[in-house]
Amino acid sequence: MVKVERVRGTRDFLPAEMKKRREMERIMREVAIKWGYEEVQTPTFEHAELFTLKSGEEILKEMYEFVDKGGRHLALRPELTAPVIRMFVNELKMARKPLRFFYFGNCFRYEEPQRARYREFWQFGAEIIGADSPEAQAEIIALAHEILNALHIKGSIEIGHVGILRDFLAKLSEESGVSLNEDEKNRIMRLIDKGAKGQIEEFMRAKGFKEDAIADLFGMVSLRGEDALKEAREMLRSGDGENGENSRGTALDKLRELEAVAELLSEGYGTPFTLNLGIARGLDYYTGLVFEIYAEAEKLGAQRQICGGGSYRIAHLFGGEDTPSTGFAFGFDRLSEIFPFEAPSDLKVVVVPVLRKADAGLRRDLQIAALKTARILRSHFVTLTDVLGRNLSAQLAYADAIGASFAVIIGERELKEGRVTLRNLRTGEQESVSVEECVRKIKEQECSKEG
Repeated sequence: MVKVERVRGTRDFLPAEMKKRREMERIMREVAIKWGYEEVQTPTFEHAELFTLKSGEEILKEMYEFVDKGGRHLALRPELTAPVIRMFVNELKMARKPLRFFYFGNCFRYEEPQRARYREFWQFGAEIIGADSPEAQAEIIALAHEILNALHIKGSIEIGHVGILRDFLAKLSEESGVSLNEDEKNRIMRLIDKGAKGQIEEFMRAKGFKEDAIADLFGMVSLRGEDALKEAREMLRSGDGENGENSRGTALDKLRELEAVAELLSEGYGTPFTLNLGIARGLDYYTGLVFEIYAEAEKLGAQRQICGGGSYRIAHLFGGEDTPSTGFAFGFDRLSEIFPFEAPSDLKVVVVPVLRKADAGLRRDLQIAALKTARILRSHFVTLTDVLGRNLSAQLAYADAIGASFAVIIGERELKEGRVTLRNLRTGEQESVSVEECVRKIKEQECSKEG
C-alpha cells in the first residue's frame, strides 16, 4: 500500500488550528468593514501575463505556472494586489473613486520552504483604489495598525518614501556624470531593499559614481527616527544654492508629502511609527510612500515582517487608465503563529439512545426519538448523536473523549414517559426532564458555571 503524503511546502490544518484562523479572519474582516472597506474575491489562477507585466519575467521562476489544455499560459496567484487591480480594470473602472476593498485568500510561490514561509500561504490585504494622497496613505497605515490592535499583536511600523530615494539617486547620478537606465535604477533600489551594501558599492563604482556619492546614498538610506526628515531635507538641498528648491523641488515635494503622512498618523490617528528612509522597492510602479510592519515577537525569529504596503500605479499595465492606489497585505500565516488565542470551551451535548438488548422495533423507535431530540437541541447547542450503534458505556466514553458537557439519555423508560435523562458529565448528576426542560436546565447550569 502506498502512503500518500501532503505536498512539500503545504500544511494540513486540524480543528484547533482552524478555530484560531477563523477567529483571526473574523476579527480582521470586522475591523476592515467598520472602516468602510468591502470584501472582494478573485480567481485562484490567472493568466501568467498578469504577474509578468507587474513584476517582470523573472517572477516565473517563483510561480506555479503551467499551460492548460487550451494552450493558455496560466499561473496560481503569487499575491493578490495584481488580481484585485485587474478586477478593477475589468469590472469597475467607471465606478466612483476612491474604492475601498479588502480581501483574504491563499497564494502560491515556488521556492524553498522555510520557517513561516510556505509554498501555499494566505494573505489578508486592503486597497484604496483611486487615491494615493497623504490622507489615503495615512488611512491605510492606521487601518493596518488597528487590525493588529484588534488581534492583540504588537508590531512596529516603519515608513519611508521610494520617490525620495529615486530622486536622490538621480541627483547623485547627475553630480557624478553617470547615466542610469530604468533597469539599473531598479537594480540599485532592489539592493537597497535587501540591505546589500557590498553589492551596491560594487555596482555604483563600476558605473562610475564618485565615492562621495556612494557615501551620500548610504547616508540617506540610514536615516531613521525623529530627525530623518530634517536630515533628508538638508541632503536634498546640498549643492543647490540657498534653498535648493529649484532643481530639487520634486524630491522636496515628496518629502513634504511624507511629513504630511507622519503628521496625520501621529496627531490624527495616534498611530505610532518610525521613519525609515531605507525602505525601498525594486519596481518602478511603486510611486510614493512605502511601509513595513515587524512583529515584536521572538517566536518568528528572522521572519518578523508581517505586513508590507505602499502607494503604486499598475492599472495602466493591465489596459486601464493610470490610477493611483495605496494598500497593504498581511502575511496571515505569520500572524497566526503569534496570535494570542485560547479556544473557548464549546458546549457539546451528546444524545445517547440505549440500544443494547432492545428488539428491532424498539431500537428503531429509540433511534428516531434520539434524532428528533437532537434536532431540537441543535437549535441551541452543538449536538451529536451516535452513528455506530454502540452501547451506553461506549457512547458515554466517547462523550467524555470529545469533551461533551452533557449527555441526554433515551432508554425504553424515557421513551414511554416522553422524557429524557439529562446527565451533567462534569458532576455526574442526572435528572428526568422533558426535552423543553432539558434545554432550560442546560442553559441554567452553563450560566451558573460561567458566573
